Amino acid sequence: EIGYDAEDIDHYEKSGYVMSGSRHARMNAVRIRKENQVYSAEEQRALALITLEEKQQKESALMSDFRTMLQEKQSKMTQVNKGKGGDE
Repeated sequence: EIGYDAEDIDHYEKSGYVMSGSRHARMNAVRIRKENQVYSAEEQRALALITLEEKQQKESALMSDFRTMLQEKQSKMTQVNKGKGGDE
């Protein structure tokens, strides 16, 4: 392109030639798009990991609640059975 004016370059590009300045801009656009795809994939992985951790915390809390409830019911059953056994 050195030595050509803007009109000549435009004429050549319209004819189908790819000038190095245009190629450079296209290559940068492609590179940026690919980088964005990589970042998106990394962000998706990070989000999935956070979601998994939150899910595990909820499940752990639920299991803890069930254990507490079970222990309370078992202690009540034990007290009721002790009371029945003492009456006989």
